[in-house]
Amino acid sequence: MNYDLSKLGIVDLNAMQQDTLQTVRKGASVVLLSPTGSGKTLAYLLPLLQKLDAQNDSLQALIVVPSRELAMQTADVARRLCPELRVAACYGGRPAMEEHQQLRGLRPHLVAATPGRLLDHLQKGNLLSGNVCTLVLDEFDKLLELGFREQMQDIIALLPALQQRILLSATESEDIPAFVGNGRHIRLSFLDEEENDARISVKVVKSPEKDKLQTLLRLLCTLGTQKSLVFVGYRESVERVGKYLEQHGMMAGILHGGMEQRDRERALYRFLNSSVNVFVSTDLASRGIDITGIDNVIHYHLPATQEACIHRNGRTARWDMQGCAYFIVGPEERLPDFVAFPENSSGEKDMCLTLPARVPAPVKPLWITLYIGKGKKDKISRGDIVGFLTKQGGLESSQVGRIDVLPHWSYVAVERAASRGLLQRIKGLKIKGQKTIYAVSER
Repeated sequence: MNYDLSKLGIVDLNAMQQDTLQTVRKGASVVLLSPTGSGKTLAYLLPLLQKLDAQNDSLQALIVVPSRELAMQTADVARRLCPELRVAACYGGRPAMEEHQQLRGLRPHLVAATPGRLLDHLQKGNLLSGNVCTLVLDEFDKLLELGFREQMQDIIALLPALQQRILLSATESEDIPAFVGNGRHIRLSFLDEEENDARISVKVVKSPEKDKLQTLLRLLCTLGTQKSLVFVGYRESVERVGKYLEQHGMMAGILHGGMEQRDRERALYRFLNSSVNVFVSTDLASRGIDITGIDNVIHYHLPATQEACIHRNGRTARWDMQGCAYFIVGPEERLPDFVAFPENSSGEKDMCLTLPARVPAPVKPLWITLYIGKGKKDKISRGDIVGFLTKQGGLESSQVGRIDVLPHWSYVAVERAASRGLLQRIKGLKIKGQKTIYAVSER
């Protein structure tokens, strides 16, 4: 099975991806340790997709992940690389019967899923696993941390034809599960923390008050239209911080595990397509969510462990890009000892950032999100949407950004400057012969 890297905007593979591709292609079981943002998903997906047979209607490979968002994103990358393959994402937060019906109609070659939902489908016979030869455990240390060891063992017990296991992590782990192959695996480690840290500028922002909301707002206003991911420690704090920022004119998305699945998806898409510049989340967003172009990671609540700090900071400076990590420290707080400060070009450690006396007002993102009430089930494609918006909506193709087509609806990024009057121009018009709903999401 061939793949097309150009669909992801990628020209060349890095050294880690090339080494991993060659090793996985040989059929060996592999433990891959590589920093967040280095491209591990592509590293294992490319050789895996080459092994799959689109002419064979059976399920051939499984990818187990710790979060719903990672399941969706992994499946999306696989579909974009190989459109001829049938790929499904399975996860909690939506009815299992609805997924069962989708699986029965799709007959996937590859499934990316969270452990509990995958095990449920396997035990009920919704997925027939007799021909599954390859199993991937992505973020396996997180899977263990969340208590999924037993479910993973039960899944493996239901895979009689399993030949290859691939485990991936962004941090060193002494706890390599025996079910990876009882030591019969190849270990590939690319954990060069000094190289990764050198691409991240680390700053401390001191808050004069214990409640750091005003300091956060001032920092975000200073950063302007840059893309910033704000980490807080609790679900309630996510809601509180997000509400405060919006009340003060800052458009911010939020994400935590207590949100409804559709709300989580909608918030994530708006950050992915840059129609919000600020995203406030628990550590749920520190792993397994591939968001490109994040300029800043902001630790509103300080990380509890070095591992948590590594995963949070790994959301920026992905691949070979640069990024910033800001630690907001209150008057009664102490910066953890594990926070490292790389030297600047003068060989000095520049730690503290002083916010300017006059902070600019919040600025609106350069993009807005257009909601379209039709999706894959209605035979709507990205091309259909671009054609509709340019021909009927009067937009230039360059004014249409990221497009995500889901089963029943779609999200489209449109330049804010070009969106004025758009809904009025397309009101009542059909897309691919079908009437639908069009709405701009500003939340």
